[in-house]
Amino acid sequence: MRISSSAFQEMGSIPAKYTCDADDISPPLAWDDAPNGTKSFALIVDDPDAPDPAAPKMVYVHWVLYDIPSATQSLAGGTTAKTLPPGASQGKNDFGKSDYGGPCPPIGRHRYFHKLYALDTSLGDRGQLSKNELLAAIKDHVLAEAQLVGTYERKRK
Repeated sequence: MRISSSAFQEMGSIPAKYTCDADDISPPLAWDDAPNGTKSFALIVDDPDAPDPAAPKMVYVHWVLYDIPSATQSLAGGTTAKTLPPGASQGKNDFGKSDYGGPCPPIGRHRYFHKLYALDTSLGDRGQLSKNELLAAIKDHVLAEAQLVGTYERKRK
């Protein structure tokens, strides 16, 4: 299974449009080669370099999605709760909200991991799951994983 974005390449710079410095919308994502038996997908976007890549102290969660239907092969840029595929649910990120929260690193160039999981089940609406709650729920149901990493560093004035 592979995940990609038309907005940036693996380890490439995420355009400002998808960050707190501009529109703060989710980037377009696409995937293919999901294994047979996939019933749904889950997506987690997080930053393991928070707050400072030279001395990371936490993994900051930017987006949590689950129950993305198995027929779905992409999410458009700017996806929100209103434009999610039918049946998909958003969890809770570390901004305290459910919608995507873009890169906004306080210092240095951070890495943003877009992790897609193909699952052999659908979870049903479990509300705003945290990243850890989602990972616990899918633990024994992951058929395949794919990852796309983008980077971002804020321009200092």
